[in-house]
Amino acid sequence: MLIDVLLPLEPYFGVLNVVRYITFRTAAASVTALVISLVLGPWMIRTLRDFQIGQVIRQEGPQSHRAKAGTPTMGGLLILTSALVPTILWADLTNPYIWIAVLSTVAFGAVGFTDDYLKIVRRSHHGLRPRYKMGLQVLVGLGVGVAVLVLAQQDPPLYNTRLIFPFFKNLIPDLGVFYLAFAVFVLVAWSNAVNLTDGLDGLAISTFGVAAAAFTALAYVTGHAVLAEYLLLVRFPPAGELTIFCGALVGASLGFLWYNSYPAEIFMGDVGSLALGGALATVAILIKQELLLVIVGGIFVIEAASVVIQVASFKLTGKRVFKMAPLHHHFELIGWSEPKVITRFLIVAVVFALFSLTTLKLR
Repeated sequence: MLIDVLLPLEPYFGVLNVVRYITFRTAAASVTALVISLVLGPWMIRTLRDFQIGQVIRQEGPQSHRAKAGTPTMGGLLILTSALVPTILWADLTNPYIWIAVLSTVAFGAVGFTDDYLKIVRRSHHGLRPRYKMGLQVLVGLGVGVAVLVLAQQDPPLYNTRLIFPFFKNLIPDLGVFYLAFAVFVLVAWSNAVNLTDGLDGLAISTFGVAAAAFTALAYVTGHAVLAEYLLLVRFPPAGELTIFCGALVGASLGFLWYNSYPAEIFMGDVGSLALGGALATVAILIKQELLLVIVGGIFVIEAASVVIQVASFKLTGKRVFKMAPLHHHFELIGWSEPKVITRFLIVAVVFALFSLTTLKLR
């Protein structure tokens, strides 16, 4: 939006030339998102508290979490506002990639909002029935999948259905029409993986912020003609604009972490976790780094895998592998303090993100 307003003024104010550069607009979007989050945060917390929109703690959770009951939740609305407003302000709104990312994030957020709303109304940790929740997520995933397939049919094509395998130069299969099912799986899996990670103060948002920062770099190199060719990446010119969206996510994450850090003043709720997982997966799909997402978001993979292992083990053998799943609760129950779990998981998230960036060259 601002690019359309400021660039016509460039002949009179030469300094406005910087608006042309994605790097400048990404930095501006990040700072804008951070400021919005920090400014609106106290108001959001007071408003949620006034409307008695507080967290309902599940009975089977760790006993130490009982004290968190009543903490304002649905703070994901703050994250979405902080991330999407700067994106609309600083990104090129004629870019189809931006709209796919924005609408996907909003749609997953809407599913999470419905789930959170039902929990608050019922005063229970049960929101949407699992099959309805999953069905809505699949529906959003189908929308994104169809959108990218439409882009693949443009002339010239603005997308393709090939996959890039990390560490390999030539292993790039084309899924064709089966890419739609693959895209749905990625989107649903990642929205739920981030949701499962959201169990400790600041854990999900801090690890997400690291992953979003990694995708900011990945989106930039994917959209850069010289770097993309050098690194043998699948490149589409519109992809570079996603750098701004990712930068806004980083700024929004830092702002929300200010209030969500231990002890948390506000929780993101499903409206935040589902939206963030969907946003991350959508960007990965658009820049053709769907498989690298497993490394970038390694923490989310581990957390989701711990739940799958726990459920499968209990159903098959009647025994539990972990004291409690997701994995962060296991470490709590073996004696790690909550801040220690969060810090160590964050360190691992940084290692995963750095390793993911090295794979661009290690092929």
